Amino acid sequence: MHVKKKLISLLLALGMLGGTQTALAAEPAAQEAAPLPAWSYGMLADGYSLGLFGDEIYTQHSQTVTTEQLDTMTKVVADKLALLEMETRPAAEEGLVIDTTRGGVMNALYQEAAAYDIDGVEDGPEAFLTGLGVVQGDRSGELNEERPCTYQEAMTMAKRLILAVYDANDAGSRGLLWKAVNGDNTLYLLGTIHMDRSNAYPLHKSVRDALNAAQVVSFELDLNDQEGMTLLASLQTYSDGTTLADHISPELYARVQAAAVALGMGPNDFDSYKPWALASTFGVLSLQDDTTSANAMAVDSYINAYAVNAGKTIDAVETYAFQGGIFDGLSAEYQEAYLDSSLAMYETALSGETVSEEAQALAQAQEAQIAAMFDAWKSRDPEAFLAVYDKQAILNSDDELNAKLFTERDPGMIAAAAEYLETEGENTFFLAVGAGHMVDPGGIVSGLRELGYTVELVP
Repeated sequence: MHVKKKLISLLLALGMLGGTQTALAAEPAAQEAAPLPAWSYGMLADGYSLGLFGDEIYTQHSQTVTTEQLDTMTKVVADKLALLEMETRPAAEEGLVIDTTRGGVMNALYQEAAAYDIDGVEDGPEAFLTGLGVVQGDRSGELNEERPCTYQEAMTMAKRLILAVYDANDAGSRGLLWKAVNGDNTLYLLGTIHMDRSNAYPLHKSVRDALNAAQVVSFELDLNDQEGMTLLASLQTYSDGTTLADHISPELYARVQAAAVALGMGPNDFDSYKPWALASTFGVLSLQDDTTSANAMAVDSYINAYAVNAGKTIDAVETYAFQGGIFDGLSAEYQEAYLDSSLAMYETALSGETVSEEAQALAQAQEAQIAAMFDAWKSRDPEAFLAVYDKQAILNSDDELNAKLFTERDPGMIAAAAEYLETEGENTFFLAVGAGHMVDPGGIVSGLRELGYTVELVP
């Protein structure tokens, strides 16, 4: 079995079955707290993906930000700005009062930016932050610096500061983004990696601009399709009265139990799940590291949350029944071997120890490959990405999944993309699918070109 290639192909080609994240939408389940104001919806995807807040935003958004919450936000700001490797400057002016008033929050955020030689930073907190659009006054233009600052306001300031500085430095993850045109129709094509690591956020302004321009945002799967998710859940679990222990070796089952405990679960909590479902999950978990956002938001989940909260129409080029069926149709022998190898990777990542020298070598190779793919993805370099990913080698292997993941799926995605370009009227679409589907051989980009459409990498 080509374990490494198999795990990589799953992450890139399968869609959100390879991830464990859900989309952060602006309409959570009923809460006792007042709902988030509509103006803040656009802040949610970026704020959450950056780790500025968690799900508590829905119940605490109108409360005064706590010192602990402010500390979390300023640390995120500090960490993100440090990644830009900007020229430093002498420490900010002494005497800045940092507290939970709006002015105090402004000072806390300014202090992090003032460590660097950024245009306008020498003008002080108020001038610098208002000049960047980080802080905006009320309808009368008042900044209300003495008023207690709400959690939502603090989060918004922190998010705006990060994006403003990144945009000024032409920084952020560019992704593999192409633009296809046909008459008055425009189709943006984003090849994604279905996970969160390597400081993927924030995304580059060109990606956000493309999203903002689109009326329809499409994915492999509609992440808001509750019926589809229910169907997938049913495919992932046994319904014939058997459990996981009936389908895998006692040794492997014992390892699954140990992994469940390590995740803070009961030893039997995975009993109802099929090997392929667990293997997919362990595969993603094994690839997360200290560069993964605190909220572990896969790129597809981010794009979905951004689009939903902006009021975009959401579409999909495949169904849960189709994708789920790919895995559920795997042979029992393959599923067990897949779980064995995926779990070995997770065990290595969890403890630093390995069940075998082979697992150690595979884990190291996988880590190097994922890191290189993210580097290429973040810099928008499809040639470098393909050199590491090597789709041709994946297709040439005898792995049971390969034909199903690519050969049987790429043509349908090309057809769906072409259909968007042939839509009547003037439209802008945004299609986000696994990067493995974008690149050759047989990828969407070349497929559209062969059909006569103009497709160019976004500069």
